[in-house]
Amino acid sequence: MTDTLPDLPFAATDTTRELVGWLSELEHERRMSPKTVEAYRRDALQFLSFLAEHVGGSVSLGILEKIKPADVRAFMASRRSEGIGSRSLMRSLAGTRSFARYLEKSGKGKVGALAAVRAPKIGKTLPKPLAAGAAKQLADVDIRAGETREPWVLARDAAVMALLYGAGLRISEALSIRRSEFPTPGKGDAITVIGKGNKPRMTPVLSQVVDLVAEYAALCPYPLGPNELLFRGARGGPLSPRIIQLTMERLRGALGLPDSATPHALRHSFATHLLSRGGDLRSIQELLGHASLSTTQIYTEIDSDHLLKIYESAHPRA
Repeated sequence: MTDTLPDLPFAATDTTRELVGWLSELEHERRMSPKTVEAYRRDALQFLSFLAEHVGGSVSLGILEKIKPADVRAFMASRRSEGIGSRSLMRSLAGTRSFARYLEKSGKGKVGALAAVRAPKIGKTLPKPLAAGAAKQLADVDIRAGETREPWVLARDAAVMALLYGAGLRISEALSIRRSEFPTPGKGDAITVIGKGNKPRMTPVLSQVVDLVAEYAALCPYPLGPNELLFRGARGGPLSPRIIQLTMERLRGALGLPDSATPHALRHSFATHLLSRGGDLRSIQELLGHASLSTTQIYTEIDSDHLLKIYESAHPRA
């Protein structure tokens, strides 16, 4: 993916060669996920494409050094006119600034205008966790008793839901677990998952979750070799995240849950419920695999809001 940049919307220059080197560094040295590298690639190309049209010619490294903050603001205004929100625009600038830092580090010039322009402000949106009872029900096979699906599929979906909530995993982390990496009943109570940036972390697994996974494995019609993926699709291949998302949509209808009840909401629920029961932020940070504690701290606001609602509903003078 990073060796070439086909179908460039502007003339290839020395900037293009540096772009290829930057993407290769992201992929091979910084070990970013393919999706993240592709997003950064797309963001940088959007910026360079705009500049090519804005300056009326190719965008060499020399041109990049000479751009002004007004040129960056013009790019932001152009993206705004296309209906791009603040969060997407901030991410776009982050990718482009990463490329600028690469150029400076490599001695190929400094794009000071990118650093001189403030990123757009983003309204704070808190994660929406599920109530503990609803999160547990998602792993109850009996909820889907009326569906004409094979028992092993229902058991598989229940096991995945229980794992997302019980261990706070991202859906990609859960679906990348191999059979030998997951404990069997009575033999182990933790797993090692590979999170963002290919960083491994260990997280405990509840015995109830281990039992549900064992029930699924016993029913699965496909051989689960030690080095093969644990969760399988209907035809035996890797289980797609989209299947779990569709399963959640059906369960939302059955349980009367809001649209915010997604597979990722189970991860939010895991963190929020741990915090409300006395878990400390640093431990929750480790369990979630957050690089920064500030990312985890958002759950304190959810917990405070929850406590305030309890107070307002229960206190006689509220």
